Amino acid sequence: MTVYVQLLNLACGALLLTAVLVLWRRELSIIIRVFAAQGVALAVLVAILASHEGSAELWLVAAGVLLLRAGALPVLLHRALVVGEQRREARPLVNVAASLLAAAALTLLAHGMSQPLIALAPSPATRAIPVAIAVVLIGFFVLVTRRHALSQLVGFLLLDNGITAAGFLTTSGAGLIVELGVSLDVLFAVLVLHILISRMREAFGDTDLDELRELRD
Repeated sequence: MTVYVQLLNLACGALLLTAVLVLWRRELSIIIRVFAAQGVALAVLVAILASHEGSAELWLVAAGVLLLRAGALPVLLHRALVVGEQRREARPLVNVAASLLAAAALTLLAHGMSQPLIALAPSPATRAIPVAIAVVLIGFFVLVTRRHALSQLVGFLLLDNGITAAGFLTTSGAGLIVELGVSLDVLFAVLVLHILISRMREAFGDTDLDELRELRD
């Protein structure tokens, strides 16, 4: 096994591990740190592809991914946490043990779903596609099972990280302009959601969806 394949497997393993850790932990500050770590893993993945392809453009994309997904986005998420608010996901729809079992099942599902894609063009990069699809599925699972608005936002960002990783693995890289456009769209969406969370907190004093439902009732 070449060094390239080993590094690629390590980066993809870190992507999947961080997604599972988001399901395991309930403290919002730790969830944000884990998301930042996943941003680092994604940047490392792009850097490995850049080194293998000898692409200066991909090196620029790796730097941009690191700054946005391991820097700017986690900072915005941390700013959404305020002193005095509940800083823990208290009542998810699915408990931790069941969530981890679901993550295992989703990973197996991703492996089965991706086999036709791998068969089209077998390579070390395409063989890692199941990990990217698993991150997408786990991100969607976080999005629909967590009750805190910030946790749901992290789920959305996990989903986006998985889609981004799949794009890089299937195409051995993406154009700088394409990645810049996607990243700016994600940043814009997070800024809008950050403003929405702030308005919810000002109006209702909390961002837990169950608490807001009780206020409505």
